[in-house]
Amino acid sequence: MKRAFTFLHISILLAGFTGVFGRLITMNAGLISWYRLLFSGLFLLVFLRFSGKLKRYDVSAVLKISLVGFILAVNWVFFYESIKYSNISIGVVCYSLTGFFTAIIAPLINRKKIQFAEILLSSLTLCGIALIFGLDATYRTGIIFGIISSVIGTFYTIYNERLTKTFNSETITLYTMLGGCAGLTLIMPAYLFLSPAETLLPSREALVYLLLLSLFCTVLMYLLLTKALHKISAFTVNLSFNLEPLYSILLAIVIYKENKELSAPFYCGLVLIMLSVVLQMWRVARYDHSAHVKE
Repeated sequence: MKRAFTFLHISILLAGFTGVFGRLITMNAGLISWYRLLFSGLFLLVFLRFSGKLKRYDVSAVLKISLVGFILAVNWVFFYESIKYSNISIGVVCYSLTGFFTAIIAPLINRKKIQFAEILLSSLTLCGIALIFGLDATYRTGIIFGIISSVIGTFYTIYNERLTKTFNSETITLYTMLGGCAGLTLIMPAYLFLSPAETLLPSREALVYLLLLSLFCTVLMYLLLTKALHKISAFTVNLSFNLEPLYSILLAIVIYKENKELSAPFYCGLVLIMLSVVLQMWRVARYDHSAHVKE
């Protein structure tokens, strides 16, 4: 369990850089997501091929993983749209709602009893987002995109957790990236019609950022995250990822001086979100301790 939590928090730290890269790369959200999926899939394909870990599966298995990859792709598009329409801090804070949506949606999909303790803890996050949204109208469009991203991200985590019961983490990540890229390619003409781009090719600087984003903040991050899901529930993973805004906001303040753009309601909302994380960590630690005592 300790090893799983270590993998989880390293992946959260890496995820904290995704918003920074999203602002650094001067392309629209759809193209950033498409290139990120493509490069990540190619990196992982080369790694698995030369390490001898590449496994082949039947078409139905590949399609199943690819569909989850498409969910991830759409999630990324809305996440980067959120950043483009607001800023890094708003985008990553809104994504924290995945914990709240997971507490409601996961039991319905998995046909399990709803844990009201999880609902209560996640409601702190919801209150934090509501405080930011209600009192600061500056970035409402970005907030709406961020909330949509968190809903889609919830479905991704739930279905990805199911995949870990059947496939290894490397296989899941590979077909998720390539399947997500293929799915996004199919809808890209419609997306570009709604959100035209000056060029489809990244500049030299953007290419470097995309490669770094793909290698470290995607391939390495998702491999660690998928391994963590073998031992840790989707709810705990999503709620733990509420720490991501803290890392991203600190980076945004250092690099972009975003503290000048943030209001008092934002910081009050952030405190509520961080409180939900601390209480959930305490709850999980207490449960694990009780389980060991009984054994």
